[in-house]
Amino acid sequence: MTIVSLEDKIRATGGNPAEMLLNAQLGPYVFPIPAAFSNWMDEQRAWRQSAVLFDQSFHMTDLYVQGPDVVKLLSHVGVNSFKTFGRNKAKQLVCCNHDGYVIGDCILFGLEDDAVNIVGRPPLPNWIQYHAETGGYDVTVERDERSLDNPDKPRKTYRYEVQGPNAMAILEAVNEGGPLTTKFFNMGEIVIAGCKARTLAHGMGGAPGLELWGPFEDGPKVKAALLEIGKTYGLAQAGARAYSSVATESGWIPSPLPAIYSGDTMKPYREWLPAGSFEAVSSLGGSFYSDNVEDYYLTPWDLDYGRVVKFDHDFIGREALEKMAGETHRKKVTLVWDKEDVVAVYAGLMEEGDSPKLMEMPAAHYAAHPYDKVVKDGKTVGISTYPVYSANERAWLSLAMVAPDCAASGSRVTIVWGEPDGGSAKPVVERHRQMDVGAEVHPWPIHEAFRNSYRKQT
Repeated sequence: MTIVSLEDKIRATGGNPAEMLLNAQLGPYVFPIPAAFSNWMDEQRAWRQSAVLFDQSFHMTDLYVQGPDVVKLLSHVGVNSFKTFGRNKAKQLVCCNHDGYVIGDCILFGLEDDAVNIVGRPPLPNWIQYHAETGGYDVTVERDERSLDNPDKPRKTYRYEVQGPNAMAILEAVNEGGPLTTKFFNMGEIVIAGCKARTLAHGMGGAPGLELWGPFEDGPKVKAALLEIGKTYGLAQAGARAYSSVATESGWIPSPLPAIYSGDTMKPYREWLPAGSFEAVSSLGGSFYSDNVEDYYLTPWDLDYGRVVKFDHDFIGREALEKMAGETHRKKVTLVWDKEDVVAVYAGLMEEGDSPKLMEMPAAHYAAHPYDKVVKDGKTVGISTYPVYSANERAWLSLAMVAPDCAASGSRVTIVWGEPDGGSAKPVVERHRQMDVGAEVHPWPIHEAFRNSYRKQT
């Protein structure tokens, strides 16, 4: 059998996409930048205490879509409203399958009224490109691959973020242009070292900051100027280790399993996706196990995206989401793991017999899509994702989706750490035994100042 598409690969691996993903050879999502520029603990602390520079130039897919039907296309695939969308507007674009389950989310940048850039992990750019090419829309598509997929080709743009309590002071000091745009998720411009860049206003750590991008060849000059000015303000560069932990602390679940692996309505898309696509090679991992891939699908409410679902337009999944809207939904929370149980996991590494699953610091992600089982009174009540150690909180944290009666702050639950039956066939998973880790429920994001600024604006 010639394996050309994702659909071919599912058939070739026995027809069960869950088993294919659980035993995939790929490990966690990779950030192709240095592991650390100083040390990951100080780099984590910088986004709370001073300022941090994230280099996002290499790990995300950029999809440029331009033409008269741009908004028509986006309205068809996106659950968001596009009534006020246009040039210099941005939004977190969320797309679902026909049954209302999430395919992914990305940041959508309005470059012009008829031109956008969609930036994020590959699943959503792939989905939008598919509809642009097959849906009869009057648009053109340009794809700028993440460096992991095309390492020999320079990126079209650099992309930096400056975040933390001193971020705006640094950006104001380095800016050679006009006033900076700081209204949340609005776009503007900045001039640094004679190089003009576009900006997106958002923030983390309870303080405003900017994302900025421009021609890739300007990147080194812009970064050098930021770092030079930033010395006065305690600016630190964040390496891959610190960057891999930031999503959990800021309350964002970066990679829900795309809800594309089942169903006849999605079959044409699976036949369009190559056998080497991210969706075809990425892995599932963790203690949550099912041989039905649909048990891994998430709704917008699981991810706290119910607030962006707007029924003011027709879109893929609308009918299903209208039915879901009135149902009871799981709640997204932060789990703070019990210190004693975490210490027991590490102590088990020095005992005879099968050790517990290693909790790598600061991010214990060993699959592209980590799903751990959350239990209360012997019953599975949710899923925990993306466990990390936060030097800011001095604790292990994860983001979870739990039953509403378990979601109140201070509630107690148990996380099952490690895969069933000693582990899967993933080469990144050593043989191990499962352990229970107690956890306390907290809001998301975990940091109160961040929660009172960023979350209220989303």
